Amino acid sequence: MKLVYESAKEPAKACLLALQYTGIPAKKQIEPVPVVTLELGDQDKTGNFIELMGELSITRYLMKQCSWQVPDNLHLDEWVLYHLKPIVSNTPKSQVKSNQDLLSSIGYLEQQISEQFICGQKPGSTDILSFTYLYQYFSGNPWMVKTFPKLANSYKQISEVYNVVQEELGEKVKVPAKVGKAVEEFAPYATILRDKNVEKVPVEGKRNILITSALPYVNNVPHLGNIIGCVLSADVFSRYCRLRGYNSIYICGTDEYGTATETKAIQEGLTPQEICTKYHEIHKKIYDWFDIDFDYFGRTTTNQQTEIAQNIFLKLKENGELNEDNVEQSFCEPCNRFLADRFILGTCPSCNYLDARGDQCDKCGKLLNPEELIDAKCFLCSSSPKMRISKHIFLNLPNIRERLENWVSKSSSDGRWSANCLKITSAWIRDGLKPRCITRDLKWGTPVPLPEFSEKVFYVWFDAPIGYISITANYTSQWEKWWKNTNNVELIQFMGKDNIPFHTVIFPSSLLGTGENWTLLSNISSTEYLNYEDGKFSKSRGVGVFGDNIIETNIPVEIFRYYLLSNRPETSDTVFKWTDLAEKNNNELLPNLGNLFNRLLKYLAKSNKPIPNASTITEFDENTLENIYILVKRYLDEMEELKLKNALKTAMEVSALGNKYFQDTEFWTLEKKDVERFKTVINLAANVARLVALLLEPFMPSFSAKVYNQFGIQRDAREESLLEVLAASTSSRVILTLLKEGTKVGNVMPIFRIITPEQVNTFKARYAGKKDN
Repeated sequence: MKLVYESAKEPAKACLLALQYTGIPAKKQIEPVPVVTLELGDQDKTGNFIELMGELSITRYLMKQCSWQVPDNLHLDEWVLYHLKPIVSNTPKSQVKSNQDLLSSIGYLEQQISEQFICGQKPGSTDILSFTYLYQYFSGNPWMVKTFPKLANSYKQISEVYNVVQEELGEKVKVPAKVGKAVEEFAPYATILRDKNVEKVPVEGKRNILITSALPYVNNVPHLGNIIGCVLSADVFSRYCRLRGYNSIYICGTDEYGTATETKAIQEGLTPQEICTKYHEIHKKIYDWFDIDFDYFGRTTTNQQTEIAQNIFLKLKENGELNEDNVEQSFCEPCNRFLADRFILGTCPSCNYLDARGDQCDKCGKLLNPEELIDAKCFLCSSSPKMRISKHIFLNLPNIRERLENWVSKSSSDGRWSANCLKITSAWIRDGLKPRCITRDLKWGTPVPLPEFSEKVFYVWFDAPIGYISITANYTSQWEKWWKNTNNVELIQFMGKDNIPFHTVIFPSSLLGTGENWTLLSNISSTEYLNYEDGKFSKSRGVGVFGDNIIETNIPVEIFRYYLLSNRPETSDTVFKWTDLAEKNNNELLPNLGNLFNRLLKYLAKSNKPIPNASTITEFDENTLENIYILVKRYLDEMEELKLKNALKTAMEVSALGNKYFQDTEFWTLEKKDVERFKTVINLAANVARLVALLLEPFMPSFSAKVYNQFGIQRDAREESLLEVLAASTSSRVILTLLKEGTKVGNVMPIFRIITPEQVNTFKARYAGKKDN
């Protein structure tokens, strides 16, 4: 028997601990493997050695080899791995008391103990797995021991065996380290928590904002182009809205129906539902790492999706907005299936690109029909498809055109749509709206609720946008208060430019055609393309750096968020480059934010006193406050106009002014020669630092959380909507009220560190722009 693992992290520790309990001798080998593996030494019928992979299967197997028997708690083991583990990964020890999700989860485990352990009188796999992830919070923490005494007692017993594992791993160093240069510690990950247990509904008299980002397709791992184009940008605006005190919700989820899912399932030997669940969790993990704070992140494979989509369809049919017609479609005889447009490859008739798809050319962006491709081939088997006749249902867009044009004219004017968005929408309408097919010959999708079309499902671009509505219905049973409330709710949507016509033409036409009072788009924020180094991101072809790659870099999330948002492709395509990322970190974040916060907070912490109240405000102070206040007002305008890149730049200008003030006043000379002046300078500088953290919170929430921790700021109702305090004021002196009287800086650690040329070269080589699909 041999246990193979790459590093002594929790998965390996769980397996080593279980192995220690069994007493079975086994070799331990460290080598670069994607997941911890247990080689059993036995061979199967084909002569291959039997292996177990992952801490779940290995720990469960090993604990069953112990001399005692315990209940099989598979559901609890899976709960620890898929529910508890992600929460733990985002919660440092210092924040255990403030994370209600974690405390509730630990409380749930506490309730499972009726004897010595969760599994009875002796430990089982659930005890081992939960110990591995939770013991860090109990070790040296009397509050945890007192709050969860049953778990604490069981973990104390397990820790005696765990000590042996630690010694094997060399974690218990008994020889004192040599005296040398101290290793500087950096601030640990921090996050801003909020209560999501109360469902939000529109409130009369408040600004109610419904925020969505384009639903990411579930068939693969999202890349950075996907992330900046929709979910990250929407998250920035959603966080801003909450800080303004607006009544807002942010809704998103995975788009799960369609041929791409069926094909991916075939490739991986899973059912479509299994493939959706697998990749939904991958998406959620990546967005969690990126600090994307949805009010609800759902999926389209739900009963609510079926019910709402079918109801919209039947209302369109009742209103005479649908037509039926025969369609000649591509059919692959070897595969015995109709081929979706995007699974037909050929040469683009417009630019001669050889790998154009049947729905769109990735090179020139032209929308296509499969029959327009030159030398078309089946994506699955490369056979030439044949044409067959099939009856389908069409949305009669020409019949809805006048209502659509009136709505576009009003909404684009009221909502201040971008020039690019209006140009694309107008081109679609100007070039002539044609009836659009909304059904497909597939199995995996929302069924068409008509007997004669029982073998068909809705086409993804009719069905998927309805996912915004159905996901909201999963969030709250009062979903209609958000989606049928056009006079009291603003709908603001974020997406890449290729999705614009589906959100400004197809989706609103589907809703307008029902004749019902649907909440329609108020404003739209679209981006151009983010390219990667010398090529393009392509999720379907696996080109570019992906979300799971980013997690592996160990570069803090705030640096990636800052880089992506400062490089946001708002008006033209931009490029992700590792050298640019290092440049932004080393020459913008470090000298600007790093300098202001590290220098100021270290000085305040060293004094070990509360921040003093301001004394006399000089003309120089007034001018500084006024200049900063002008920037704050500009920042608020830019955020309202969805000019996120400009707003981020403005926030950094505020930080630069704070640095300049701190330098110009020569604060380090004042404490002894002019105490009253010293108090004012320190108070003003500290409040400006608090302001900078506030302005950057929508963009870099983990950075702001680290600053708040060092300031000792406790989140309350005022903190939750502090931007509105600034917006409502007419005096620049409001800046001096941001920090509460008596604020005292605690343990200060630097937040940013340099990214070296060696790291850049390593990342460029490691993520060369290709990933197995």
